Amino acid sequence: MSDENNQQTNNMRSEYDFSGGTRGKHFRELQEGYRVIIHHNDGSTTEQEFKPGNNVVFLDPDLLPYFPDSESVNQTLRSLVALIPQKTT
Repeated sequence: MSDENNQQTNNMRSEYDFSGGTRGKHFRELQEGYRVIIHHNDGSTTEQEFKPGNNVVFLDPDLLPYFPDSESVNQTLRSLVALIPQKTT
């Protein structure tokens, strides 16, 4: 872990204690999608299902330091696309 990542971890407020948490506990469920039940003030409920779209990509943990956000992923992919020879039809 880099010093920068360590500093971010050490800046966590003491009231946020995740020491008993499990990293990646809901990873598989997120990949498959999930359902949310919304309780309205009038007593009714609504269910919504969320499924990852075709444009969702899950990065492996070892890549996160290199690609911390969508912008960094998109920049890298665009630079790689420029190296791919164009197909002729």
